[in-house]
Amino acid sequence: MKFIVKWFINGVLTIVPIGLVVYVVYKMFIFLDGLLGNVLKPHLDENYIPGIGLLATIVILTLLGFLSTKMFAGTLIKVVDIILHKIPLVKTIYSVIKDTIHSFLGEKKSFSKVALVTMPGTTMKCLGFITTEHLSDLHDGLKDHVAVYIPQTFQVAGITFLIPKADIEILDIKSEEAMKFILSGGMTTKSDKA
Repeated sequence: MKFIVKWFINGVLTIVPIGLVVYVVYKMFIFLDGLLGNVLKPHLDENYIPGIGLLATIVILTLLGFLSTKMFAGTLIKVVDIILHKIPLVKTIYSVIKDTIHSFLGEKKSFSKVALVTMPGTTMKCLGFITTEHLSDLHDGLKDHVAVYIPQTFQVAGITFLIPKADIEILDIKSEEAMKFILSGGMTTKSDKA
């Protein structure tokens, strides 16, 4: 009977991660395809092929990226940017979204440095990501501090701490490895792959 339970658990451990990945990819495909797919479906009727909406979304985003570097369209985008930064409440939401996207996709990636933080008064340590190294603009007393984002396990949430530089150690590991380690609750390490 024990071997049947073991086989069942092995089956669950094998199929659940694969099933969840397939489910997440499918849901992302449906969402991205629906962005423009719902607009195209009535015009294409029976000729609509799933994925056309996704392809159209990618083409339009690429075209907008290209146009944003050109004179007229670039100026227009800058004007919209300035207008959005002047509207109360909208400027806060817009700035947070824009800064977050730029931190992941822009040239200056915020999560590129992994920090090992010593918890005050203990020998405990936790992993985080340096998001800002220059905090003196925020407050003069923070010039020797850095902002470290510490994600929570199994969640998208996290906490940003302003920590003295002396209390952190920069680790020479990839951000992706650190994020996998944190989000898995410490269960995924490089040595697991060997």
